[in-house]
Amino acid sequence: MEHTALSVALAQLNLAAQKLELNAGIHKMLSQPKRSIMVSIDIRLDNGDIDVFNGVRVQHWDVRGPFKGGIRYYPGITIDEVKALSMLMTWKCAIADIPYGGAKGGVCIDSKKLTKQELERVTRRYVSLIVDYLGPHRDIPAPDMYTDAQTMAWVMDTYSQLKGYSVPECVTGKPVEVGGSEGRTEATGRGVIHCVKQAAQNIDLKLKGASVAVQGFGNVGYHAAQAAAEIGCKVVAVSDSTGGIYRADGLNPTQVLSHKEKTGSVQGFKDCRNITNQELIETQCEVLIPAAMENQITCSNADKIKARMVAEAANGPTTPEADQALHERGICLIPDILANCGGVTASYFEWVQNLTREHWPLQKVNRKLEEKMTKAFEDVHALSQKEESDLRTGALMLGVGRVANAIKVLGIWP
Repeated sequence: MEHTALSVALAQLNLAAQKLELNAGIHKMLSQPKRSIMVSIDIRLDNGDIDVFNGVRVQHWDVRGPFKGGIRYYPGITIDEVKALSMLMTWKCAIADIPYGGAKGGVCIDSKKLTKQELERVTRRYVSLIVDYLGPHRDIPAPDMYTDAQTMAWVMDTYSQLKGYSVPECVTGKPVEVGGSEGRTEATGRGVIHCVKQAAQNIDLKLKGASVAVQGFGNVGYHAAQAAAEIGCKVVAVSDSTGGIYRADGLNPTQVLSHKEKTGSVQGFKDCRNITNQELIETQCEVLIPAAMENQITCSNADKIKARMVAEAANGPTTPEADQALHERGICLIPDILANCGGVTASYFEWVQNLTREHWPLQKVNRKLEEKMTKAFEDVHALSQKEESDLRTGALMLGVGRVANAIKVLGIWP
């Protein structure tokens, strides 16, 4: 059975609605976004030609605060995918108990085929087309797939130029030099490991010396591997889009990153065996961290997973059937909407710093991140224990329930 991001997101909402005995009208409201904006982005390329790219921004629900969500540059992006991701962001913010609603945006573009100057023009044009729907109290973008701190600096500058004064709080994930927060880049990966630490206590898993495999060695995967190594775990396997590497006695994530930056791949790292991404998923380890693409753990390989714990650093790496299979096998799965909410939590910290014109030291950011992630995990775990369910069901019930309760309290205008 083929799963789309939207079909999975709606199925998860249905599950939460059923468990919560949600009012049918509120269920219907939450099943579709409040606003979807589609734009055509025309720019002049470096060679003088004009090209046009499709852009989108979807705003799901903002009853708990302004919309919040990343902007991705990806050639295969679809409106349904962005709708699904905006919905997941709504639940993610509610689970982390931060005052945001979910949004997501993107441009259908292969960023690797454009120059830096062309990407800047795309970004500025895109922002100018949706600027009326953005703002520090309306919708605050952030980096996502194939966008970064530089992209967010362009977003901030474009918004500020159009408003006539500097507005650093209009976007998060910026460079530190222009109002970005310490610790924002590594927050998603570090947040995953904070959840792993909490879950390990519940399944009596000693993390010192525990073997960890990380699929995906981008920003999130690298920082998750690094944070795992810092607490004494043994990172035995990592991979990127070209394939992976395995070493039974452990890898140094920083050295692997240096190798990847020089060669373009993690493969070929010294004293390692090259493996495929599929082999990494099935590697013998205590903790498996899928930090790459969706639908990596499916009904065809769920029975081959050897890990005691799966921590979803990526969005949607496990299909619903595989989810059930892992649960039946007694494998602890930390769902994406809990495991990877460290990024939006750190974005919230950046927004608060910008609004108050403060700048927090890294130690404070990391301490507050651990506090937030620990509390989120405890809330989800407590609800899943009460419901005798897996963590994903508990997380969905918590996130959807908090948003539904906000709608009930506010009412419907007019």
